[in-house]
Amino acid sequence: MKRIILFCALCALGYSCSKPLSPQDRLTVNDKKINEIIAEMTLEEKVEMMHSKTIMSSEGVPRLGIQDIKYADGPFGVREEVGDGFRAKGWSLDSATYFPTGSALAATWSPELAYAYGNGIGVEARLRGKDIMLGPAINIQRLPVGGRTYEYFSEDPVLAAELAVQYTIGMQDAGTAACVKHYALNNQETNRGSVNVIIDERTMREIYLKPFEDAVVKGGAMSVMPAYNKVNGYYGTENFVLNNEILRGDWGFKGMTVSDWGGTHSTMGAALGGLNVQMTGDNYFGQPLIDSIRAGKLSEEIVNDRVREILRLRFAIEPIPENVANTVQTSQPASRQTAYNVATKSIVLLKNEGGLLPINSEKVKKIAVIGRNAIATTAAGGMGAGVKTPYEITPLQGLQNRSNGRFEINYAAAYKNYLGMFGRMMMRMRGGNGGNANAANDIALDINEAADADLLKEAVAAAKEADLVLFFCGTNKFIETEGSDRQDIKLPVGQEEIVKALAEVNPNIVSVIISGGPCDLQELEKYSKSIVQGWWNGLEGGHALADILYGEIAPSGKLPFTFPIKLEDSPAYALGNFPQKVETATDVFAAAHRDDITGGQRRRMQRPAPDAHYTEGQYVGYRWFDTKQVPVMYAFGHGLSYVDFEYANVTTDKKEYKANDVIEVSFDITNKGSMDADEVAQVYVTRLDAKVEWPVKELKGFKRTTIVAGQTQRVTVEIPVESLRYWDVETDSWMLENGNIEILVGGASDNISLKTQVAI
Repeated sequence: MKRIILFCALCALGYSCSKPLSPQDRLTVNDKKINEIIAEMTLEEKVEMMHSKTIMSSEGVPRLGIQDIKYADGPFGVREEVGDGFRAKGWSLDSATYFPTGSALAATWSPELAYAYGNGIGVEARLRGKDIMLGPAINIQRLPVGGRTYEYFSEDPVLAAELAVQYTIGMQDAGTAACVKHYALNNQETNRGSVNVIIDERTMREIYLKPFEDAVVKGGAMSVMPAYNKVNGYYGTENFVLNNEILRGDWGFKGMTVSDWGGTHSTMGAALGGLNVQMTGDNYFGQPLIDSIRAGKLSEEIVNDRVREILRLRFAIEPIPENVANTVQTSQPASRQTAYNVATKSIVLLKNEGGLLPINSEKVKKIAVIGRNAIATTAAGGMGAGVKTPYEITPLQGLQNRSNGRFEINYAAAYKNYLGMFGRMMMRMRGGNGGNANAANDIALDINEAADADLLKEAVAAAKEADLVLFFCGTNKFIETEGSDRQDIKLPVGQEEIVKALAEVNPNIVSVIISGGPCDLQELEKYSKSIVQGWWNGLEGGHALADILYGEIAPSGKLPFTFPIKLEDSPAYALGNFPQKVETATDVFAAAHRDDITGGQRRRMQRPAPDAHYTEGQYVGYRWFDTKQVPVMYAFGHGLSYVDFEYANVTTDKKEYKANDVIEVSFDITNKGSMDADEVAQVYVTRLDAKVEWPVKELKGFKRTTIVAGQTQRVTVEIPVESLRYWDVETDSWMLENGNIEILVGGASDNISLKTQVAI
């Protein structure tokens, strides 16, 4: 894995020094020159740098030859060039690689792939002349219904942090600054523009801030985006504790913060609260900021500090000349290969009974591909950031392309396409139900609409004639979308009714879920011998899926979050913490920037939003289900293969460890099958005699390993003892509790094969 070699500031000035420079301190090596530039700048020039110039840029210092900073939306590909209202400019060379979305990347459990993923996006951003990519998105997946679950990585902070670090390093190794988002506790889309998260500091530090801390401290992230929401009473852009005490103080962040679009709420609060750049507009960080300084309400040194941080990033990231940027197509072959690699290793085999998978060409000749998700594209849609991709292989195309004449494949849509508010817009554009018969046949106006009789009849007929049914179900990007959370996790538009009807004529059903987050599988489970989680898997997703289903590659993805049996079992719902009863009139981003959603009525007033109480504390995801002994449909870390793995012979390098030690856990994994396959080994810990409150177990390490058929691989996972610390609210510091630790090793949080004990 490529690494940046860092040297200290003295070395950069020509002095001999062996002290390595931290990932953040590398941003300070030009401070002497930057201070000289600031001394030459007028107050107006400084403030001009602190707000947007265009919808995707902020000002440099033209008089002094300092270039503008150019941003691009992410986090799973470089967004096409846009103008006001996020309208596409229609360029010909801005097609970028559509990578699998965040939850798919997380399902690989592969830091190496996260590095390649971030690096690929970083390379393509440079081709577009971009300095900052708005990504990765690394908030904890607290709610199964979360509208941006597909963007985020995991319900677990260790997994999310490992991937965030490597994504960030990979991107910045390519010369593009990463902007980690949304800092912090942006765990719901409902009321996201004003909701106030009430949380204790231990939970915040240990669970929700860890991915950000590691991305900054270990990954060296150069930019951070404060979230829309409030935390303990203060908006993200005005949160002194988050931005100044923790980010800049405890973590040593030396880069710049940039507000989410429309996420700035004041001049004084944001200036004192640690914001560098207001996006978009200058109604706070424009003339009002100048007036505040000249009136003596705010020190110009605050502005100098913020400008210094902006210039640090500007000096660290080489500007791309206008005549060099956008001269070749953004999407590159190496990036497309990375997208395929991620997709193949992300696919999770949830269930496999009756020998249906991998598909055996000696037993199966006719395949019925049922469900509109088999032909749906996922690079764009809904309100979230999309990617203008050069192509996207759908599941049906992948199955056809990889068939090589072995199978007769027949397709039936089975259900209508639910497009939410966009569906109603399309209906109006196409003349409504009465004016266009085709519109009525393919667009569902209600997410819970019953199965269409004609489409169901066609699907059942196809299933009856087939040897095998591949039922493509799940959601789409209009159901899981930025700006709103799902009302529930039920399969939409009559899919449960459809799979039951298919099973009545053909018991050989493989259900493939295409979604970003978890779905309620209680009904699907009854009628499906095999179930596959296929994700929104990028421009090569269809090929990757076909290669898994046809047995060219053994599935190796593991769930990065829990699939509950029912939504009400999950902690925020079980404790009544979500949903809150009050909702704002419209989404903050849509109101400011999306004329296609608001009809041009900008800046709607928002009603007061409620507090979101995180009383479940550290019991998020599997921590809750395991500790409270609540059964689940599929556990965190779950994922089957076409082979069986046997774990044995666990050892540790010592039996007692001190605060600065690293626990080395080693064990054997044997591939008992007839094909090479990857296994993701997971290491959890349980505190045996703790006085501090802990979940029953916590993930502390993992490793993906390729194991040759029939062979045994010795695997070692390292657990730094410092990762076992807790945040002590009495001393306001990290503390280590001495005692006995049980180490648990296995293939999932509910599939522990080995145990051993050590003492701290």
